[in-house]
Amino acid sequence: MGYAFDLADVEYLAVAAEALAEVDEYALTPASLVGDLARVRARFGAHAAALVETVTVRRKARAKLAASGSWLLTDDAVQQATPDAVSAHRAARLAGRAVHDVTCSIGTELHALRATAATVVGSDLDEVRLAMAARNVPDVPVLRADALTPVTRGTVVVADPGRRSGGRRLRDPAALEPPLPQLLSAYAGRDLVVKCAPGLDFDRLPTDAEIEVVSLDGAVREACLWTGTLADAGVRRRATVLRAGAPPMSLADTDPDEIDECPPGRFIVDPDGAVVRSGLVRQYAARHGLWQLDPRIAHLTGDRIPPDTSGFEILDRLPLQEKQLRKELARRDCGSLEILVRGVDVDPAVLRPKLGLRGSAPMSLVVTRIGRAAVAFVCGPRTAGGPTRTPGAGGTPPSGDQRNE
Repeated sequence: MGYAFDLADVEYLAVAAEALAEVDEYALTPASLVGDLARVRARFGAHAAALVETVTVRRKARAKLAASGSWLLTDDAVQQATPDAVSAHRAARLAGRAVHDVTCSIGTELHALRATAATVVGSDLDEVRLAMAARNVPDVPVLRADALTPVTRGTVVVADPGRRSGGRRLRDPAALEPPLPQLLSAYAGRDLVVKCAPGLDFDRLPTDAEIEVVSLDGAVREACLWTGTLADAGVRRRATVLRAGAPPMSLADTDPDEIDECPPGRFIVDPDGAVVRSGLVRQYAARHGLWQLDPRIAHLTGDRIPPDTSGFEILDRLPLQEKQLRKELARRDCGSLEILVRGVDVDPAVLRPKLGLRGSAPMSLVVTRIGRAAVAFVCGPRTAGGPTRTPGAGGTPPSGDQRNE
């Protein structure tokens, strides 16, 4: 648990820029924290804990929130906050609309919405976070209100229910805070946007809404529920892939999904997590001229790697037998190995030490299922696709082993 800010803390911190800058000069690492806190306490007395917590949380938030260096924040609010690029994408879909963020917290979503929306208002029940929002986004009006009590008319309602309990992510929409069924009931007939965790049970979400799964730089960030006129006609699932320096890639369940059934091609392609989580693997394959290794498994294959993703050049195909794999990897002088697993009960962390890697060459191993047979594809290192990159010349760095059942 982080420091529990109160309204007096917010009032002090709002005018404590010099004190915050001074505290930011301390390391505040686990090894130095006790001594640093004692020195800060000697300088700033009862305000020391609030100053240290603010500086510490700002540092955590840098990669997610560009404005965090000057904002007032809490640790819990930053953990739930949406990264800037994802908020900007959502704000673009709401361009020109009047928007009410009914769970505005410290104002991160308001910060993005004010750049595109016709008008923006925020509300929250937590008066401390609301006071922080008023300081962080001073040009957006905020008020204290229950998210389940409509207080505006003619607005698009944006909500970000609490998605954790006891440190664990919630999968049941009815367990969110506020519960999703109650949000839908409170705003029935209204255009509603609800940010959800990507692991939420989609089968429990409304069938007449659009579920958009969004990833950022290869990591799935959220599932967003769009209702009313905000959902594109006929679309029930959408995958949006955001990458720094590249335009968004969007895929919907209304896109073509006819693909060939062929033997494995030159490469294995592991689609972005947003594509997999949204169930749009076939649509992605059809768009890029790929096909599936097995119709029940998300691994794709083809003779090229699509732009802005990565894949693995197939060198050999073997049965999933440790002795054969160990022999083949030794023959190829394998010294480091990225292991991807889908559809087979194999733990990469358990398998790797059994393979006796002693060489120098980086390689990859794709463990999957084709039909009833578990197979292992011995591959070259992860390779980036795209027109400006050459297969086999390096590419994006490995993201680590992946095990996706």
